[in-house]
This record gives sequence, structure tokens and C-alpha cells, in this order.
Amino acid sequence: MKAKILAFFLLIRSLVRRHPSFPRKRESIDNTGFRVKHGMTRCTRHIVLLMVSLVIFFLLLSLPSAWAQPMIHGFAQADYSAKISGGDLLIGDERIQLRFNESLKETSFFIRADIFHDSIEETSSTDLREGFLDMRTPQIDLRIGRQIITWGIGDLIFINDTFPKNFEALFAGRPIEYLKKASDGARVNVSFDLLSFELVAIPFFEPDTLPTKERFALFDPFASTANRETIEPKPDIEDTEVAFRAYKNLLGLDLALYAYKGFYHAPSMKADSVTNPTIITSFFPRLGVYGASIQGSGLDGIISLEAGYYDSLDDRDGTDPTIPNPQTKFLLGYQRQIWEDFTVGLQYYLEYMHHHGEFVQSLPAGFPGQDRIRELITLRLTHLYLYQTLKLSLFAFYSPTDDDYYLIPEIRYNINDAMSVTGGFNIFDGKNAATFFGQFDKDDNIYTYVRYEF
Repeated sequence: MKAKILAFFLLIRSLVRRHPSFPRKRESIDNTGFRVKHGMTRCTRHIVLLMVSLVIFFLLLSLPSAWAQPMIHGFAQADYSAKISGGDLLIGDERIQLRFNESLKETSFFIRADIFHDSIEETSSTDLREGFLDMRTPQIDLRIGRQIITWGIGDLIFINDTFPKNFEALFAGRPIEYLKKASDGARVNVSFDLLSFELVAIPFFEPDTLPTKERFALFDPFASTANRETIEPKPDIEDTEVAFRAYKNLLGLDLALYAYKGFYHAPSMKADSVTNPTIITSFFPRLGVYGASIQGSGLDGIISLEAGYYDSLDDRDGTDPTIPNPQTKFLLGYQRQIWEDFTVGLQYYLEYMHHHGEFVQSLPAGFPGQDRIRELITLRLTHLYLYQTLKLSLFAFYSPTDDDYYLIPEIRYNINDAMSVTGGFNIFDGKNAATFFGQFDKDDNIYTYVRYEF
């Protein structure tokens, strides 16, 4: 027990040392190097969460007669990625992840944090991946703190999952678990025989992490303008993100309804002048999402249907080219085990832009446009060998409307129950450098990571 307490204390100390003092300014630097204006900086919020986690943890330890021994697990990992053309490193880090879990009857506490060294930046840092308190009754589950939330039924396609993601991690070859980012807030789940409900409130906005020009080749219509700032939603009641889900299993079908009110997590850009810009401002327009999903057995496999309407609250008529137009999104998926240890998954995804004519008319001269309809087809192939210790997989995106694609072939071998090695490629291509996957045409990379679980 003493050794575990000491290990936890050293972890918290290293996390807090990331930010030795509370910032006094209402401005910080985001992961792109731009100035970020908001109410409470992530630095301050990070420290507050750590201090609360520390207090709760030691309160739990003060009840040794009732509580079980704290469960401490984790892994050590080395992760490297390099561009195929030129050999520039995208990832070069070594990390240790520690997970602490403590429970007492209807209450539990969980922390998951990474300590890592970035060989490219030659820096060491920490990342509080999750830290939350769970309280349960027979019908109500309440979770408060930093948590990863996943909704919807898409495979690497997100419609009603409006929570933040790290696309830079995906495109650079990090383990897939690093695609999802945590949100700081509260989630309550209420279960009844007739229907179950889930309500999420997130007062602290967390944007998507997108590839940056320091490591990726990106399309940027304002590439020559260096003076930039990012404005984020404030941590107050008015800007609190709220999400609702109602779900039920009926006749073997998983049914769900969704609603969300908050912001786009990918920023929009606005220049002070289209012809001769001196400053570029990144901001996050308001967003409402209303959708549904259904999933069940059919055609000897699993069939999935999901749809959502994206209500662009700041540009419902589509006349502002810097803000996404309202959209309707649709997903049809099918997954089937063809034979033992071999599975195939197919998805068809469609985006329909409303008020497309207004968008075209308002677009400045020389800026790339968007089609009214964007289609995307995905294929996942998974084959297991050697008593399921060797895994070969391929995930492929192809857009017939954008005429671009993204391939992720991967191989993983479990050396034993604790150690595994994984390697793969991220391959992009497209005829237009302004399309989503086409802009990464020069960023094809090879990646590998070795993990030891303990």
C-alpha cells in the first residue's frame, strides 16, 4: 500500500510540475502556436482537476476497512512514425501510462495519466487522459470529472459523436485509443424498463486536435499570413455544451435518439481582409445536432443505420463562407464474419450541404468550393492468425466525390500476454490538394510502437 501511495504521489507531483504556477493572463498558446483567448486557461483547469483528484484519492485511502486495495495498472510504450518521403519524423516518444482504480460499493474513482518524452521536441510532459468519480444507484449512474465519451455506431465515422477527437494522432500512427479526447464535465445515466436516458454537460470546451503545419503538409488559403489567434468558447453557463441520448434495445435492435447543443470542434478561419489579410482568427461556430441510430442483426451480419442533422446556428442560411453550412449526414454500415477469424466491415457515408447555392455565391474568388454532396466509402478487413496472436488489418477510406483516399494497413503481434509490437502505414492520395485526404498527399508515413502491459 505504501509503495502504491508513493507512486501515485510522484505521478501527481510530476503532473503538477508541468504548470508550476497558475497563469495570471486570460490568454494561452494552443497546440498550433496561436494565441488562445478564453475564460479559464487549460493550464489552470489541468491543475484544478489534478488537485481535486488528489484530494478524493486520499479521502478514499482514509477508509481502509471498507475499500479494496487500489488497483494500479498501465503500460510502457515506445512509439515512432516517419514520413516515407524524406524520412521526417512525425512521432518519436516514449511513454508510461498509469491507471488507478478504487471502488467502494456504489462509488468508484478512476485516474488514467501518461508521462512521456517527446524526442522530436526534446521535451517531457504529462497528459491526464481521464480522472473521474462514479456514483451509482440501481437506476442512476453519475460520472463527474475528465472522461472520454463515445456515442454513435460508426467505425471511424462520427455523426452523433460530437465529442472532441485527436485526428493528428490517427494520421501519424498512434494507437487508435488516442483518437478520442476527454471532456471535463458531468454525465448522468438514468435507466428504466421502458427507456434509458443519458445527459452530458461540458462547461469547459475542448477542441479537436488537428494536424499542424509543423509536421504535416496542409492546405491553407492564408498560408502567407503569420499573425493568427484562436478564440474559444468561454467556461460559463451560456457556452456549456449539452448532449442528450435516449436509447433502448427493442426486439434485438439497438435504438437511439441524440441531441446536442454546443460548437463545432474543428475551427473556422476568418481574415480581417480577403485581399490583403494581416491577421487570421480561428473560432468555433455554434452547432446543434439532432440524430438517430439503429443497429441489429441482418443478412448474416450486423447492419447499422445512423443519421444526423447539423444545424449551423451561426449561419443557417449559408451566406457566410467562413462557417459550415447546415448539413444532413447519413451512414449505412454492414459487418460480417466471413469465416473464422476473418471479418469484413463496409460503410457508406453521405453529407448533404443545405443552401449550397448561397454558399457558392458568397465564396470569395480563388477559394476552393465544396460539392453539394460528399460521399465516403470505407472498408475494414481483419484476419487473425497463430491462435489470434497475429492480427492483420486494413482500413480504407475512399471518396468518389472528392476523388481521394486514405489507407491504414496494419500488423500486430502479441509476443506474450504482456508485450506486443505493432506496425503499419498511413497512405493518402488525391487529385485535389484542397480535399480532406488529398491535402495530406505528401504525408504518407510508416509507424511502429512496442507496448508492455503491467
